Amino acid sequence: MGGAATERVALMSIHPVYAEAIFDGAKTVEFRKRRLAADIKTVIVYATAPVSRVLGTFNIDEIVEDSPTAIWSRYGKHGVIERTAFFSYYEGKETAVAIIVEEATSFDEPLPLNEVEPSSTAPQSFAYLQRDRLLVDA
Repeated sequence: MGGAATERVALMSIHPVYAEAIFDGAKTVEFRKRRLAADIKTVIVYATAPVSRVLGTFNIDEIVEDSPTAIWSRYGKHGVIERTAFFSYYEGKETAVAIIVEEATSFDEPLPLNEVEPSSTAPQSFAYLQRDRLLVDA
């Protein structure tokens, strides 16, 4: 008796400055060292300390992998990060990942993580959650 697979979302820890820039529209690309799984279309944004709250969600337009130099050339001006910090982040890495934000939606009030997914803890980078276990629409 097979059923449809449960849809997953990504819970992503993002520094508050960058998280807030996503929701005010200034940051339209999130840079990562690892690619998200192909089935992930929605990201739940957890702003790290001192905020330590879930700010909202964004949909993914596309994910691009390339060299850090190529990613910077194409997306650097959309990432709200200085060039030196970007290249420091990717030091020693051959591949950079650019997650293109399609649409960001902030919650009316930032939420504690346990009000979004009761058994989740803040991930170091990102974690996958089952959509049907979330306490909010994502």
